[in-house]
Amino acid sequence: MGKITIFITAILAAGLISCTDGKIHPPETDPSNLSSDLEIIRQRGKLIAITDINSTNYFVYKGEPMGFHYELLNDFADYLGLDLELITENQLDKACDLLQDGKADIIAIGLTVNSARKKKILFTEPILQTRQVLIQRKPRNWRSLTAAALERQLVRNQLDLANKTVFVQENSAYINRLRALSNEIGDTIGIVEVPYNSEELIRFVANGEIEYTISDENVAMVNSTYYPDIDISTPVSFPQNIAWGLKKRESSDLLNELNHWLSTYKETRRYRAMYAKYFRNSRSNYMVKSDYYSLSTGKISRWDDMIKRASREIEWDWRLLASLIYQESRFDPDVESWAGAYGLMQVMPPTGEKFGIDVKSSPASNMRAGILYINWLKTMFENKIPEENERLKFILASYNAGPGHVLDAMKLAEKNGMDPRKWEDNVAVWLLKKSDPVYYKDAVVKNGYFKGTESVNYVTQILERYEHYKNIISGENSIRLTMNTDQDSRDNSLRISN
Repeated sequence: MGKITIFITAILAAGLISCTDGKIHPPETDPSNLSSDLEIIRQRGKLIAITDINSTNYFVYKGEPMGFHYELLNDFADYLGLDLELITENQLDKACDLLQDGKADIIAIGLTVNSARKKKILFTEPILQTRQVLIQRKPRNWRSLTAAALERQLVRNQLDLANKTVFVQENSAYINRLRALSNEIGDTIGIVEVPYNSEELIRFVANGEIEYTISDENVAMVNSTYYPDIDISTPVSFPQNIAWGLKKRESSDLLNELNHWLSTYKETRRYRAMYAKYFRNSRSNYMVKSDYYSLSTGKISRWDDMIKRASREIEWDWRLLASLIYQESRFDPDVESWAGAYGLMQVMPPTGEKFGIDVKSSPASNMRAGILYINWLKTMFENKIPEENERLKFILASYNAGPGHVLDAMKLAEKNGMDPRKWEDNVAVWLLKKSDPVYYKDAVVKNGYFKGTESVNYVTQILERYEHYKNIISGENSIRLTMNTDQDSRDNSLRISN
């Protein structure tokens, strides 16, 4: 997965809720006193973090990006007053390489703290605690068995792992724990290292493709809600701290600041609610089984096929169009705004009439009108904004504000010495100023007053969500991971150790 840039905008401005005044405020700090790592980050203007894609850390559900570590990162970036750039990487060794190469500031994957890792990276204060547990499949007739009979058919004593084969994610903490356990029981445990994360391996156990794997208990608990045939009740470790990782150095103001924030944040109602939301929520079962849980289905909405067809007409990535439609209607085909905009793409009936379309007649007609309008905007800005990525921002802003207000802002930018062909820090600034009579009464302005905050945020939020979609959802068809456990056909990437 490639990098994505996530701009923290007004949608995150609610901040962090504490038990006192509702905010956690960073201490007043003179930037000249910051040590190099945090100073560099502040001067850069963004925090770069690595996280992984799974059902607890980072995913998309019904068009909305979610995840425990994703929300934590957003809140920490918001606390620092910085933008957030995410690198998604599910392979731990690659994540560590990115950190060591200076391409990221934090690994926010949820690392088990152990002595071997402490030699390589700095750990934050613990974010949570969990145990490592054995994942095994219950017998087919488990529902008809008595509790005692079921217990007899499951591995409950770690000694019974002797001569068993356990599949675990390569370079994970589970490997060291199983090796230690093998020494402790004085017998052999077959350890197969594979390039799959613990959630994928849990699915393999649930499907009967492998017999055993190891997972953190909090992740196992979430997965057990939608894989009722797995058992997660056999611990293989004592409680262990889970933390984020930073590059090893003699001193780190980033680590100090992060630890200060974590120690206070973990006492807030917001943290407790977030933890419960992702690790204690019985609704996880319904969410993961939904057609719009993107990790398993690759879908964003029930309109995906229609969106894919429509996106070809405007030469957009379908995920970009999906992000716009989410912003407009949350995929509700019957929603109507206070101003009369209607349907999936919130098209005004008079706009539809210009294209000979009744925007209320069907979702397909509504989308057709929206697509024709976007094509009309593309034609309008094609010669005015030569750079494609910049032009997209002007089209999005015009879809929300109407092109007249955007053209006014371009004229104001040019008149005041800014680039009328650049959006951020240029035309966007002047769209915001159109609510001030000093500017909306300027002679170059043809369309009068406009409150531009919504439109500026609209552009940012659509592009932000689009990056999430690109990160998690295939641009074409989703590919379901499969695994062949036949020893002879296993490729060289699988390493077996005892």
